[in-house]
Amino acid sequence: MKALNMVLSKKLMKTSTLIGLTLTTLVSTQISAQTQVIHAGKVLTIPGKAPLTKQTIVVKNGVITAVKSGFISANKIAKDAQLVDLSTSFVMPGLMDMHVHLQGELGPNNDSEKLKMSDADKLVKSAYFAKKTLMAGFTTVRDLGGNAEQSYALRDGIAKGYLQGPRIIAAGSNVAVTGGHGDVDGMSPALLEMHTAKTVCDGPYDCRRATRRAIKFGADVIKITSTGGVLSDTDTGTGQQMADDELREVIDSAHALGRKVASHAHAAAGINAALRAGVDSIEHGSYANEESIKLFKETGAYLVPTLMAGDTVVNLAKNTNFMSPAISAKAIRVGGDMIENFKRSYKSGVKIAYGTDSGVSKHGNNGKEAVLMFNAGMKPQDILKTATVNAADLIGKSDSLGTIEAGKMADIIAMDNSPLIDIKELLGVDFVMKSGVIVKN
Repeated sequence: MKALNMVLSKKLMKTSTLIGLTLTTLVSTQISAQTQVIHAGKVLTIPGKAPLTKQTIVVKNGVITAVKSGFISANKIAKDAQLVDLSTSFVMPGLMDMHVHLQGELGPNNDSEKLKMSDADKLVKSAYFAKKTLMAGFTTVRDLGGNAEQSYALRDGIAKGYLQGPRIIAAGSNVAVTGGHGDVDGMSPALLEMHTAKTVCDGPYDCRRATRRAIKFGADVIKITSTGGVLSDTDTGTGQQMADDELREVIDSAHALGRKVASHAHAAAGINAALRAGVDSIEHGSYANEESIKLFKETGAYLVPTLMAGDTVVNLAKNTNFMSPAISAKAIRVGGDMIENFKRSYKSGVKIAYGTDSGVSKHGNNGKEAVLMFNAGMKPQDILKTATVNAADLIGKSDSLGTIEAGKMADIIAMDNSPLIDIKELLGVDFVMKSGVIVKN
């Protein structure tokens, strides 16, 4: 019996080793080592500039190595080259969404899900939402708020090739003031105590601690909430909530540790206070005023308008009954006002980066933001630039993302027709390549 156990033990160890080797092989081949040659019928190599026709894009080890005129035979590029025929398609860089929440979706079952779903359940669900986002053509996202441990696990799992999803810039839990937007609400006192994040803070020095803690545990970007929010289940309005000295400490502390800061902000006072403190982006910006426009342009901060969020909450408030009276009233008021701010900011030359606030809206429908931006008066070439060149600049990755040029990551999407002619083409992306790996064809 002892000898038999030893044999079985050795066999199990051998099997375990083989499984480990197989997994390692799987992960290591997520970025294709084979040369890929893409024949692009029409290609927008640099959004903001005119598209080119009949181009050959060469990809090796997940990186674009060349863009050449004409359709060059794959075997002339390399003996083992794989041809990717997009000769009848419109090709462009992968889209980037600068404001998502991958751990859930707004709906009538949110309260029960908070109680019934385990952390593991929520992580599995977020992986599902991540894949939907990638299949929609969005190869990079900023996940601006959620359970920190799950956010970082999802980010890292995708980066290692265990899961399919977009490249994630993760914030983890918000740095927010007690009782403000970003803190927990709508629960019994015992549950409020249990679910309050350790990044909730009061006073400048405590907010400095919260910022450093978020970075210590893995935050790529710091998300703050300088004003109240629509979906806080409290009647605290949408005015400034994080004080000026708290804002300065958070932003200075984050910048000192090499992290950018995104601020949820609706009311002008909160927008302007965050901009004066040196924030890198304003999310929503619903009531930006003339001073806001001036500060945006002086500081170079980006506006991430999230028109989909406004459109979604207005429709839900009018057509469903699961929202509380406090949330419904804010939704109808703020959602409608976001469009006018976007129009004014765009016309004034404020830098704009694409963001949907998906999680409020449905994941995988991220392209609808482009349609709303177009309906509000933004030119298609400018819309595409917000979701590529501008987004890459906002996250400090212009050297590797945002365009189809030699040296950039091979994040490439394609569709039947040009979104420069019909922006609704972004709702039906047919081909997705991320880091040289074809995930949708």
